[in-house]
Amino acid sequence: MGLSRQTIPPQQRYTLKDFLANFPNDDACFEKLTEQRWPGKIVFCLRCKVERDHTRVKGRRALACTTCSKHVFPLAGTIYHKSSTALTTWFYVIRLMTTTRSGVSAKHIQRETGVTYKCAWRMMKQIRQLMDEPIKLQGPVEMDETYWGGNPKNKHASKRTQRYKKPIFGIVERGGRVVARVVPDAQKKTLMPIVREVVHARSVIYTDNYGSYDEIRWMGQNHKHQVINHSAGKYVVGGFIHTNTIEGFWSLLKRGINGVYHRVGLKYLQTYVNEYAFRYNRRFVMKPMFSLLLERTLMLVCPSAYERDWLASQSS
Repeated sequence: MGLSRQTIPPQQRYTLKDFLANFPNDDACFEKLTEQRWPGKIVFCLRCKVERDHTRVKGRRALACTTCSKHVFPLAGTIYHKSSTALTTWFYVIRLMTTTRSGVSAKHIQRETGVTYKCAWRMMKQIRQLMDEPIKLQGPVEMDETYWGGNPKNKHASKRTQRYKKPIFGIVERGGRVVARVVPDAQKKTLMPIVREVVHARSVIYTDNYGSYDEIRWMGQNHKHQVINHSAGKYVVGGFIHTNTIEGFWSLLKRGINGVYHRVGLKYLQTYVNEYAFRYNRRFVMKPMFSLLLERTLMLVCPSAYERDWLASQSS
């Protein structure tokens, strides 16, 4: 009986039935995005030089000013910009990427939606752009580094060095959010600026005994630095000095990428790390993750001519 219980809080649930009821066709998707970007279809008209009511242009992804008929395009500059793919497909891919803990592959998207593999991969790449976010963490926090790359035992002896692996540096609040960055190396000159940027001053920081972390106490941020000596076989001291939280995120990240994507190029590694961090940071938010990500899809990843003209008119 216990196995049949629903463990997802009702505020976080967003089933396929809910999705199909809310977005049965492209018009419903377009209306949702338009309302998010310009509530009530009230848009600044560049020709009239004032905010005007706009109406939907039949057969086009556009709105027209009710006075001068000048067109504006709600999807311009967003990830949907100039995309011939149906909006229902975009929305469905966003739902798939937000309703799994371990990720979903482009091949699975191809099978589910009927688009080509190239199209599925590009859509996922565009969506991952929206998962990058600036975060400021508050202590207590844990930090650790890990390495991504092939198993050295599978390589020729002359190539079994760490320089063929890419370091990833992570900082996590206990019971909270995580920030993970792909870095060129794990030296203190690389890691400490990230700590200064991401962690609030006067935080309690837990690390292992890696030498680069010794600089934390000399940063001038009044951090309290607690160290667990992994090289001595110690992993928890006093019940609270440990780095198990960040190690748990590394486990989720690596098993997810290895199990779903199998191989990730270093060029795009940061975007995959962002995807796992995005879901991890919202595991306790009492709102469907689909809705949280959908709100971010109107971010201007490639500002259109309208946005450039509008910004110019605002500054003049």
